[in-house]
Amino acid sequence: PAYFLPTAEGEEEKYVVALTAEEALEEARKIKGYENITADQLVHDEDALDTWFSSWLWPVSLFDGINNPGNEEIKYYYPTSDLVTGPDIIFFWVARMIMAGEEYMKDVPFRNVYFTGIVRDKLGRKMSKSLGNSPDPIALIEKYGADGVRMGMMLSAPAGNDILFDESLCEQGRNFNNKIWNAFRLVKGWQVADTEQPEANNIAAKWFEAKLKQTNAEVNDLFSKYRISEALMAVYKLFWDEFSSWYLEMVKPAYGQPIDRTSYEQTLAFFETLLKMLHPFMPFITEELWQHIYDRKESESIMRAELKLDAPTADDDAIVAAIENVKLIVAGVRTVRNQKNIPNKDALELQALQQNNYEAYASVIKKMANLSAINVVSEKDTTAAAFMVGTDEFAVPLGDMIDVAAEIEKQEAQLKHLEGFLAGIKKKLSNEKFVAHAPEAVVALERKKQSDSEEKIAALKESIAALKNK
Repeated sequence: PAYFLPTAEGEEEKYVVALTAEEALEEARKIKGYENITADQLVHDEDALDTWFSSWLWPVSLFDGINNPGNEEIKYYYPTSDLVTGPDIIFFWVARMIMAGEEYMKDVPFRNVYFTGIVRDKLGRKMSKSLGNSPDPIALIEKYGADGVRMGMMLSAPAGNDILFDESLCEQGRNFNNKIWNAFRLVKGWQVADTEQPEANNIAAKWFEAKLKQTNAEVNDLFSKYRISEALMAVYKLFWDEFSSWYLEMVKPAYGQPIDRTSYEQTLAFFETLLKMLHPFMPFITEELWQHIYDRKESESIMRAELKLDAPTADDDAIVAAIENVKLIVAGVRTVRNQKNIPNKDALELQALQQNNYEAYASVIKKMANLSAINVVSEKDTTAAAFMVGTDEFAVPLGDMIDVAAEIEKQEAQLKHLEGFLAGIKKKLSNEKFVAHAPEAVVALERKKQSDSEEKIAALKESIAALKNK
């Protein structure tokens, strides 16, 4: 509060500010000419308000609800739904707006409060002008793009959690923008022909449509819980992992060849849906690409475009689950290629050791793994490299594509390592004190290590024997 000192007419007004009248008197006596002033001569400001008083009234005064109560705007906008703010002003602002709303409007001004995280520097200090530790947002936008900065920050900002700012967050956002732009250039650069849609492309379209429904349902649920960063991450993974890494690879035509019109139109429709899902997080690049993915009228904008997807069905869930296993089969073949240094351009054969449920997806597996054939066999080839997908075993016959002597040497080294590892586990399990006193979960883990090692050793011995008899 301010305390005014007596001044003659025409003199500049003098005052002191203090928490109590006693402190005010002490401060006043420090001013030249007022050394002998008394408490009765100090005049306490009669119009002092709480520092945050005007902020209390913000939801009401914004629509002139104080001076003009009941006007059309205040009736339309008050109360609103959500307030977004930082957790450090809950008492100063949020609670006081609620109390003022109850007092003057007889209703709270909002129903939900979303607390953003506080951005801190690498030392954990809150960013502020006084510390000079805040990055220049305009410089960041010029370097990484507005969407890059926006998205990078949101990915790392779960509701209420502090953010330790690092420019690499903005770089991650920019990289995702580049991914979206390059995917758009790829798709719009395809030549289109009126040919029949390949089976692999038809399966890919059914799968991705199901995946879109699943992710949209997940995002809607996360939005309802105000888990904004998790919603963004769900769409981010959908675009980067599922659309770019898998769907586009499933449908893209061979080098120099056109894509069939059905697949092309489906891909554009999927891309447009992805842009709508990303738009709340990345408004600029999504608007730009949405304007170019189809011919638009001058007044059209993605901001007014509706995103409407059906809820996923049991059939949708089934095809998504099946394609997850298809991915594991393709990954198994690719791992064999990497381990044996076999070029991607060389077609391989895949052996399935028993009938399984993936025959319906053979066209996708062949295309993605570059296979000449998938055969169901009762016994794998002696030179085959095997892998498991769940309980299903697969093998890739290697024939003359490997150096047999080098492969035997490599597998014998692996065998020696595993046998040493197994000996250590057996020694630990033979210790009665360990088995008796260690937690049950620890002992169970060691027993699992033993059984897994024994299975791998048996498989290696079988493989080495087959290679030596080749």
